[in-house]
Amino acid sequence: MTTLTLIRITCPQQRVARAIADAAVESRAAACANIEGPMASTYRWKGVVEEAFEFILWLKAPAENFAKIEALVAEHHPYDVPAIVALPCQQVNASYEAWVKENTDV
Repeated sequence: MTTLTLIRITCPQQRVARAIADAAVESRAAACANIEGPMASTYRWKGVVEEAFEFILWLKAPAENFAKIEALVAEHHPYDVPAIVALPCQQVNASYEAWVKENTDV
C-alpha cells in the first residue's frame, strides 16, 4: 500500500491550472502536475444549471501534503468553491513512489 494520491482540481482557465501547478511543484507540495482540457462541465451553481469549459489539473503528491495543496488552491483559484478531490493510489511502482517522495516535502 502507498500513501501517494492523485489530486484532481478543475480550473476555469489553463493559466489558473498552470499557476497552481507551478506553485505546487515549486513548493514541493507535489512532485508532478499534468493539465488536461478543455473539457465540458455541467453543474448547478446557486440554483442554476451552468455549463462551462474547464481544465483538469492533476497533482501527484503524498497524502500528507493535501492541506498544503488546498492552501495553494485557495491562493490561486478564483472559484468560491473549487473542486479539490484526492484519490488514493492503491499501488504505485516502487521507483516512481521513491521519485515522488524525493521531490516533495513530507
